[in-house]
Amino acid sequence: MDGTDPDNETLIEVRAHDSLSRIAASDWDACACPEVADGGAPVDPFTTHRFLLALEQSGSVGPGTGWQPRYLTAHKDGELIAAAPLYAKSHSQGEYIFDFNWAHAYENAGGRYYPKLQIAVPFTPVTGRRFLTRPGFEATGQAALLQGAVQIAAENEVSSLHVTFCDEAEVGSGTSMGLMHRSSQQYHWMNRGYETFEDFLASLSSRRRKTIRKERRTAQAFGGEIVALTGDDIQPEHWDDFWQFYQDTGLRKWGTPYLTRDFFRSVHESMRDDVLLVLAMRDGHPIAGALNFIGRDTLYGRYWGCVEHHPCLHFELCYYQAIEAAIARGQSRVEAGAQGEHKLARGYLPTETHSLHWIAEPGFARAIRQYLIAEAEAVEEEIEVLTAYGPFRRDTQEEHE
Repeated sequence: MDGTDPDNETLIEVRAHDSLSRIAASDWDACACPEVADGGAPVDPFTTHRFLLALEQSGSVGPGTGWQPRYLTAHKDGELIAAAPLYAKSHSQGEYIFDFNWAHAYENAGGRYYPKLQIAVPFTPVTGRRFLTRPGFEATGQAALLQGAVQIAAENEVSSLHVTFCDEAEVGSGTSMGLMHRSSQQYHWMNRGYETFEDFLASLSSRRRKTIRKERRTAQAFGGEIVALTGDDIQPEHWDDFWQFYQDTGLRKWGTPYLTRDFFRSVHESMRDDVLLVLAMRDGHPIAGALNFIGRDTLYGRYWGCVEHHPCLHFELCYYQAIEAAIARGQSRVEAGAQGEHKLARGYLPTETHSLHWIAEPGFARAIRQYLIAEAEAVEEEIEVLTAYGPFRRDTQEEHE
């Protein structure tokens, strides 16, 4: 499919691909993470070629998963200038922006909601760019990808197109092209210039400070040691243990774990420098662990699990160890995943997240638009209320609002 560059009328070609292996890693990453040219980490490790390819080659997405790749690329004068991780979905699992009620309403009215199209990082509720562009092609690339995705949706007569966990700049571009904006919220920890964990504790109310110290003492009394590993310090056998942790959590939360064992093998081979693996070790063996991915300025908590239950160990490995690591690395935030009001008491404050939606059927689109207006007001109010109940001292509360 073709479009034009509004600045100079040059033809832009948009292509869909059923495998990321058909796209050179250097071309994709020139759009997804051009900042790595300085030798540093990517801003967003989840849109890199290596992460998305690990999902595909491990069988975590693809046939039988309900996530069928249809990666989009935009080309100008033969050069790849923009890309987007697009998938055809046969369900709404693994998205974290919930539209199950939309699907039920649509199907109860006689429509067919699935398949739908989704621009997203599968199983990853992390805010980031979804329309990946080479520097200098931001407006051209975003417009071409959006137009291409909507055109594919219309031509294939699917019910809808969804762009989940996009950034605020993309919200403006998307709504200007007619997509609907949806607000949600999750909990993030923000680094206010802390040099140590104790500096962070000093910003909390006395009651919360005492509670966190007690939780840390309780957790660290499990009978072993806690280690934080990255890069070559992570050994292949560590993933055997973490696979057990992940399966236990996945079976309890989702029924069936989303990721395959081969995904973690691929991560070890191509992304261990992007990983911080926190393990609770007892008698030389891991009994619990938390997996984090390392962004340039953000630490992303992703998965946790255990084979033994110990009080407060979850809080220690997932939240407090992540905060300590972010402070040590000079990172500005920790994103600890979707949901979980228990994070509030541990210094993680509610933060607005965004998605964009295109609905093919005009009447249903009008109903969704009205619903999203009311929902956005409720989300804004909830964020305001929860922030006011945060754990920070009154004299430091304003800087967190």
